[in-house]
Formats: sequence, structure tokens, C-alpha cells
Amino acid sequence: MKKVKVKIDPVTSAGLPRGRVDRNRLDATKEKDIVLQMAQDDAEAMQDAAKFARRVRRRLGLSQLEFSYRIDVSLETIRNWEQGKRQPTGAAKALLKVLDKAPEAALSALA
Repeated sequence: MKKVKVKIDPVTSAGLPRGRVDRNRLDATKEKDIVLQMAQDDAEAMQDAAKFARRVRRRLGLSQLEFSYRIDVSLETIRNWEQGKRQPTGAAKALLKVLDKAPEAALSALA
């Protein structure tokens, strides 16, 4: 990837690189198109979260039942995460990140 150094003058935007924006397409975008794109983005984010939760569990070599027991979350919740029906939030999301980066430490802390 090419790196570009940019000096920004806070008074004027002349120092900013010009972006590629299709003004005609932007002007033609309707509210329903925006809502549809938002729904697609949300669905994609749910699938990404599902893949992440599944990958963490599999890297630990645990079944869904064993994983739910180890992290003290219901089996139904684990299934919902992995099927993309629900997304881990807050503490559960943080726990999955810790389990991904430092699984031994996280599991020993949970024991």
C-alpha cells in the first residue's frame, strides 16, 4: 500500500488530497437506498461476529456446550452468536477478544 504524507492547514482544506466521489450517483441516492445499505451492513456485521465467535471457540478446541460452561454463558446464547442471530456485546465481546489473544490466561482466570 502506498503511503502519502499530507500536511493539513487547519484554516483551509487545500492541503487535503482530493477524493473520488461520483457526485451524480451521490445525488441520485434515495433514502430507501440508504436504509437498504444500512440493513446489508448490519447483516454483514452480524455474520462477521458469528464467524469470530465460532473461530474463538474452535481455536480453544471446545464444543458449544463445553464453551458455554467455561465462559458461563447459556448454550442457547452461544448458538445464537454462531448462527448470527445475536451479537456478543459489552463484557461478552471483550471476553471473546481476550480468549482470542490470550486463551490460556483467560481460561485460567475463569476457572
